[in-house]
Parts: sequence; structure tokens; C-alpha cells
Amino acid sequence: MLTRKQHELLLFIHERLKETGVPPSFDEMKDALDLRSKSGIHRLITALEERGFIRRLPNRARALEIVKLPESVAPGLAAPRSQGFSPSVIEGSRGKTPSAAPQTIVSDTDSVSIPVMGRIAAGVPIEAIQSHSHTISMPADLLGSGEHYALEVRGDSMIDAGILDGDTVVIRKSDSADSGDIVVALIDDEEATLKRLRKKGESIALEAANPAYETRIFGPGRVRVQGKLISLFRRY
Repeated sequence: MLTRKQHELLLFIHERLKETGVPPSFDEMKDALDLRSKSGIHRLITALEERGFIRRLPNRARALEIVKLPESVAPGLAAPRSQGFSPSVIEGSRGKTPSAAPQTIVSDTDSVSIPVMGRIAAGVPIEAIQSHSHTISMPADLLGSGEHYALEVRGDSMIDAGILDGDTVVIRKSDSADSGDIVVALIDDEEATLKRLRKKGESIALEAANPAYETRIFGPGRVRVQGKLISLFRRY
């Protein structure tokens, strides 16, 4: 699952490689995505590499290789930049092939259906998700008030908080949170992550629950809360 900017950059690189056989420069990528600085391109390239979409070839300048394209784009074809994309969602049971039909995890006579909107790791802005592939059901009395959605967790950055790779987290939509809450946080309108939020004066710290990951600190205005964790599902 990619952010809108990551998706656009991947397709731009793919098209340029098809046309010329040479990857675009960082300046060309910056201009194509209408970014202010090349540092944003560096972050996007790193995110695409971490997710296995591109590979940087060592000891060669401007050497990028496309490893794969998003599932929403047919091999060898790039969708127009204005076209949206649908997330590919895998249920929490590892190795299980998801059905195209809506899925229900929990059945209850007084339950609420929650849309599963995609995957959350280190880059899924809520705004980029345009459709959901299945739903889960939760007892209404466990949800409380407000609007909710669910995301499938990818990665191990929150394992010490009991959140494992493949879990499905239930999020209550909110644009604010208290220090210590686990939130979906949108960074620089480009990247989203599930982390524990800590307020440090005017700065915001996003804290992993795994000592292998560093706490990231951001200045005012760079982090927007998209919702707070209230529950999770796990399949065995």
C-alpha cells in the first residue's frame, strides 16, 4: 500500500524508464511531484525501497530499478496521475488468500460493521484510501460513540504494545489525542504510521514500542492525528 505521492513517483520513474531507459534526476522528480525540496524525494525513494517497489543499484549515480508496480496497475502500464487506486487488503490470517467478497470476522446480534480501509505500517495516509475490501463486526457497546475504521498492521514496530504484524486495529476517527495515546499519525501530509504519541512542548514525538526503532520527533504543524486506537483483532 502506497501513499498518493509514493504512487505518483513510482509511476513517474516507471514511465521515464520506459521512454528513455534512464531514471529521472531528483530535480526532475521534485518538479514532477510539485515538491519544494529534494529531501521529500529522498523520503519517498526510501519508502518505495523499503516496501520493495524499487531497488537502488550501488556505485551508480541515478541508478534506480523498478522491482514491481502496485497491484492496481497492470504490468507495463501506468495509470493516469488523476486516477485513484484501491488498496489490496489481506486478512489477519497469514498466508490466506483473501476472498473478493466482503468478510466478517465477528458475528453478534447487536454489532456494528467496521470498514477495513487498508494497511498501516509507515505510509498509508487515510486520504489516499478510496474504497474498502471487507468489513469486520464489533459489538456496539465496545465501540462507543464516533466514527470508526480498521487497518491491517504491517511490521513489528509496536510489538511491545501487543500489536503484531497481521493484526487488525480498530481506530476511532479523531483529529486530536492525549500524550500516550496510540494513534494513526499523518506526517507532512505524505506518510502515516501507527505509533504512540508524546507531546513535548510544541513538538510531537512518535514513539515505537520496539527498541529496534528510534523515536521520531517533529516540529509544529508536521503531524496530524487521524484517529486513536481503541481495539484490535487477531487471527490464529
